[in-house]
Amino acid sequence: MIDRAGILMDNGARIACHRVEGMNDNMSHSHYHTYFELYFLEGGARHHIMQDQQYETKVGSFMLFAPYIMHYSFSDHDVPFKRTVLYFKEDAILSPALLSMLKEGSGLYEPEQKISSSVHYLLNEIQREQERDDPLHEAAMQNLLNTLLLAIMRSTSAAPKPETQSRMAKVISYIEKNYQHELRLQDIAEEFYVSEYYLCHEFKKYTNRTIVQYINALRILHAQRLITESDLNFTKIAEQTGFSSLTHFNRTFKSIVGTSPSAYRKTNPKQI
Repeated sequence: MIDRAGILMDNGARIACHRVEGMNDNMSHSHYHTYFELYFLEGGARHHIMQDQQYETKVGSFMLFAPYIMHYSFSDHDVPFKRTVLYFKEDAILSPALLSMLKEGSGLYEPEQKISSSVHYLLNEIQREQERDDPLHEAAMQNLLNTLLLAIMRSTSAAPKPETQSRMAKVISYIEKNYQHELRLQDIAEEFYVSEYYLCHEFKKYTNRTIVQYINALRILHAQRLITESDLNFTKIAEQTGFSSLTHFNRTFKSIVGTSPSAYRKTNPKQI
């Protein structure tokens, strides 16, 4: 399924919205964005994995993902769904207090019917403005976005995180807490009292990635943040993200991001 809102963001938009209907459109692996995502479910049901937790969205509920939060979504077989996705960059938020709340607000929201209806209405208005071609449409979209987000943050809060049921969720949590250190398959298996074979098999089934792929993706995610948010050299960044050598770091970074760390820093300079 084409992510039209994502294409708009890649082309320089600060706010983008898109509604789609689908069935059996399941993501194959976790991903993240450099901007916020609000995922509003209008029909059907949808499961979401955010970091090491699983959530279920129902009609009228929504997920909020802050930048760099790993997540993916899926549905049960042959269950249709309808959703609207809203992407927005940090600089589209007018209030520092609101931005701070959003950064800490990733999770599932299950608002009362009145608030859910307001969110739905404002998403429709944002999408209508997106199709307009006049000098004020961007300002109108920004005002609608901030009205929507203020309504959410003043009236509801993210649902408590569900209890983790899966051993694999605990494995993911362990990896995320220890990615800066050497992580050997044997050590992880011993930590959770399972065989290496069982660990690899169940982890792949749970995440659609091998453990090595997941660890490398997580390390590169943090490396990207350090590249754009600090003046650390690449040797230090490699050390702080768990790579055994600069060569290994450079090779892994290019295989995942598609460009070298130095080229990535040039195209994503530190924000002052």
